[in-house]
Amino acid sequence: MMKRPKIKSIPYEEFKDNETFEKLVAELNANGTNVIVRPLDDLINWGRSNSLWPLTFATSCCGIEFMAVCAARYDIARFGFEVTRNSPRQADVILVSGTITTKMAPVLKRLYDQMADPKYVVAIGGCSISGGPFTKSYHVVNGVDNIIPVDVYVPGCPPRPESFLYGMMQLQRKVKVENFFGTTNRKEKDPFDRAEMRRKEEELYNEEEEA
Repeated sequence: MMKRPKIKSIPYEEFKDNETFEKLVAELNANGTNVIVRPLDDLINWGRSNSLWPLTFATSCCGIEFMAVCAARYDIARFGFEVTRNSPRQADVILVSGTITTKMAPVLKRLYDQMADPKYVVAIGGCSISGGPFTKSYHVVNGVDNIIPVDVYVPGCPPRPESFLYGMMQLQRKVKVENFFGTTNRKEKDPFDRAEMRRKEEELYNEEEEA
């Protein structure tokens, strides 16, 4: 390449049209340089969404469905979720598969706190979503969202492996639209702030009640 472009010194006015980009890309491609013109967020989130490492965690019958979806017939490895971790410090997502009793609740909270950010929670089955058949009992938590924030709910008692996979695909879509560089690093307000979302939901609920 005879003249190397200096990106920092190029005036901003030259980048207001697509022809300037196309010309620069054609010049680089002519010299054997491959160029990817996409936001870096998209590239990183594509890799993150296809390499989620779930925590090995199951408390009751939904854990059998977890085993089934990881087996050869359904093969969760097609989506990049097969690397289950026994340590919460190496896991990206916790799949709450089964009943959470009041005695188990502090352990679940401790596991969630030990996971590194960004981390996600998927509630699998009726017991983890709302208590299931034990909803009126004294010893079962009526929904793990009372303990930790939940990103995706997979209903069923127990849900089939297809539902399990669909829930994980919904989590993939959520990961792909996140701003990996656009929140904490830029001191911007996080659009996925769960506390803020819950506050807005409570305000909407109160308005409906008053109406």
